[in-house]
Amino acid sequence: MNSGAAHPILSCAGAKALEARLFGGDEDREWLAMLQAGSAVAGAVLQDFGEIGGFPGAGQMLVVAGKGHNGGDALLAIAEILKRHPQAAADIFLVYGVRGLRPLARRAWQGLQQAFPGRVHSVTGRSLRTEYALSLDGLFGYQYRPPLDARSRSVLKMVNALSIRLRAAVDLPSGWDAPEAFRADFTYATGIVKAPLLSLPNAGRLRYLDLGFFPISTTAPDMVLTRRVLAPLQGWREAQADKRKLGHVFVLAGSRNYPGAALMTVLATVKSGVGLVSAFVPESLVPAFAAQVPEAIWIGCPETPDGGLALEGRHRLIERWDRATALVIGPGLGRERETLALVGEMVRATPVPVVLDADALQPEIVRAARTPLVVTPHAGEFARLAGKTELRDYAAETGATVVLKGPVTRIASGQTVYHNFFGGPVLARGGSGDLLAGLIGSQLAQTPADLLGAACRGVAWHGCAADALARSQGATAVRTTQVLDYLSTALRPCGE
Repeated sequence: MNSGAAHPILSCAGAKALEARLFGGDEDREWLAMLQAGSAVAGAVLQDFGEIGGFPGAGQMLVVAGKGHNGGDALLAIAEILKRHPQAAADIFLVYGVRGLRPLARRAWQGLQQAFPGRVHSVTGRSLRTEYALSLDGLFGYQYRPPLDARSRSVLKMVNALSIRLRAAVDLPSGWDAPEAFRADFTYATGIVKAPLLSLPNAGRLRYLDLGFFPISTTAPDMVLTRRVLAPLQGWREAQADKRKLGHVFVLAGSRNYPGAALMTVLATVKSGVGLVSAFVPESLVPAFAAQVPEAIWIGCPETPDGGLALEGRHRLIERWDRATALVIGPGLGRERETLALVGEMVRATPVPVVLDADALQPEIVRAARTPLVVTPHAGEFARLAGKTELRDYAAETGATVVLKGPVTRIASGQTVYHNFFGGPVLARGGSGDLLAGLIGSQLAQTPADLLGAACRGVAWHGCAADALARSQGATAVRTTQVLDYLSTALRPCGE
């Protein structure tokens, strides 16, 4: 995988130690980092507002600030939003008062007052409004130690009861262990993802804001993907490129009962940069599919009486093996015994790496494989494959690259797990996994020796395109295949 494509996820103690090495107690350096964090949070918040129609130009905002750097980050973020939206205003709840602010947080507060007189107001619990466009939680950072004190508990309870369009937390939702913990729609991890964030039910959707803290070679057992994982897709293609040098992916998919899954997988492969796509589907589906996706090579295969792929079609693939650089198996296949027997034979015989998805995710099929595998289960399918075995242990035991799909999709290779924060609820609809299988298959066909890189690029690209779709069209009134329309957007700098 390319350098800088993922950064370590650290324990709170590890984050504290890294910051000590980076800043050495130098307040000037810490202030520059805070300015950078505030700007990054503001940009990300405004971008995420796009999913619900954009930030209201005259929006009223609320900051809940504590004593330290998290409060400073939040105040600086609000300053940036006020700068970009001249009609907006902000209420600032300094939970421990001005005297409680540490030097850099106080500097942020004073700068905010001076820059926006009349638009920034200090409030208490009694003067809170009932509605806000945005609330930004900067009460506690990762150095919070439970339990919540009575004052903080009361403030968080009040804020959680307000009507707020978007609730955002900096680094970690304050009071994360308590019933009164801040309930976030988004949590923005600035510079470092702290390990507790991965398991907090009140954190909402997770965003990692890279502030350049990590050297290129830093690794850890848990990593978070950055947008730099997509760098290989963002440069120039070779001037002498030829379709035969850009990979040839075979797709074995579909049945009469589930034709759409195969079609969506093929649509994703032809849209994602691979040179050639050959689709092996039940022969009755070929005329309609070829009319819709003429870019693919459609090979009709014999069918079982129930419309699945029959064993007698294996020669259609085997006689073409020398043309393939990767194989995608599973979307829409169904679970007929004969079809699964065909899949088992294929994973034993193929000379190229395989992406296994959907109904092809059977324990006996994974065990039968004699070729490198990427498996793409959701939680239920993973339980079928692994039983009670944990993700990283299953990946290590089988040697497979495992893409465990979920709100935060995790990619395991050996004992390392890569966490993907891109994407969101817009992907919580039928067919999303079929598109992902095609994207990973396309990447694998182009770099067949790099299973991990192909899996991570496919997952991140899928998620970034979904983010772009949601910010443009919202997350509700869209179709799954519209994600493909935003693959190119996700590769441009403005897609960040």
